[in-house]
Amino acid sequence: MPSGHGDATVLKRSELAQHTGCNLETIRYYENVGLMPDPPRSPSGHRQYGAMHVERLSFIIRARELGFTMKEIQGLLSLVDRGEHTCAHVEKMGRHHLEVVRAKISDLQAIETILSETISSCTGAGTPDCPLLDVLSLKRMTP
Repeated sequence: MPSGHGDATVLKRSELAQHTGCNLETIRYYENVGLMPDPPRSPSGHRQYGAMHVERLSFIIRARELGFTMKEIQGLLSLVDRGEHTCAHVEKMGRHHLEVVRAKISDLQAIETILSETISSCTGAGTPDCPLLDVLSLKRMTP
């Protein structure tokens, strides 16, 4: 991802947002935290985004969709910006992220099992006894 600003297409921030499907405030946030470079400005002071900004913002959006943290994205972009990335280094980062994702999936499967078992033991009766409330209040359910 080149860091230059010499793009033929000039977009306003609202057009960048529309083109990428990213919220205006999110673009501002990415600029403030340094994920997006400051765009050049027109003589009248308006921001001028180009193809490089679209590409970089699309990269960030896709990385977020894949669950990468802001810190991880910053690390990836930093490697690319400095031209110090190798496939081996990026693969290592990707494998670590995959491990984190798999751990989250395992946690969610355990939650799903507990909820499924608890809800299936609910009678649906008009009584105040409720297995789900018992689990939420850390009461032990007895078979």
